[in-house]
Amino acid sequence: MTIVTVTGIHVYPVKSMRGISLEEAVLTPKGLAGDRQWMVAEPGGRFVTQRDKPELALVATRVEDTGVTLSMPDHGSITVPYRMYDGERVTSRVWKDTCETVDQGREVSAWLTRALASTTPLRLLAMSPGFKRPLHRAPLLGEGTTTGFADAAPFLVANQASLAELNSRLEAAAIPAVPMNRFRPNIVISGVEAFAEHRLQSLVAPDYQLDMRYPCERCVVTTIDQDTAEKHPQAQPFKTLTSINPMPGSKRAPAFAENAVLAHGNLQKIAVGDQLRAVFR
Repeated sequence: MTIVTVTGIHVYPVKSMRGISLEEAVLTPKGLAGDRQWMVAEPGGRFVTQRDKPELALVATRVEDTGVTLSMPDHGSITVPYRMYDGERVTSRVWKDTCETVDQGREVSAWLTRALASTTPLRLLAMSPGFKRPLHRAPLLGEGTTTGFADAAPFLVANQASLAELNSRLEAAAIPAVPMNRFRPNIVISGVEAFAEHRLQSLVAPDYQLDMRYPCERCVVTTIDQDTAEKHPQAQPFKTLTSINPMPGSKRAPAFAENAVLAHGNLQKIAVGDQLRAVFR
């Protein structure tokens, strides 16, 4: 029997902004409580991420009972109260998924547009109350699966050993190692060999179970330093990762971490230090 340990828990209250590391979090079918509740979008509703605006990495978030506070060096901060019912309704998109959302107001729109030096007005959106996002990859995740503004799935589970293997390859090529935040996972585990997460079926605890569904295809966000918002000039670690762990059936993009769903354990807590039984396919 293989036992893995939870070594990291992270939520990203606003999609593509800086994450928050936690000691414990509440599990829900949509993901970790508080994860990706808001996203930045253009006027027409198209979502905006670090692929478009790397500077989003520099925007810190703090969630409070009444709303969320955004802050960025040289641009101060702004507190945005929850506006779930009285804001403008906006039809938006996350990849191929259509979402019904609520605009969070002109004040935060002006702040984001200025802070991110955008030539297009930006707006902050929250999911409309009661809206259940239909996922275009539902056949892979399980019918009825939904999430907030995550790219693909409710949870992203990363393996510490995979990062260590990647960094050993980078350092052998005289390329600086990268931290786990390049991959923006929700849950980090240790206790299995590099890239063994792609062979996992489930992670089982007494009170909850996470089922792995398919590898996460990585993009250029992996090349963005999350502390400086600067892109690596040689597209690292994307290139090295592609060479050592390509997506199944593809040689042009790498895989890192697993998209996952909650099999059972709604409203249970996951904590750093949890010991989980690893079930392999």
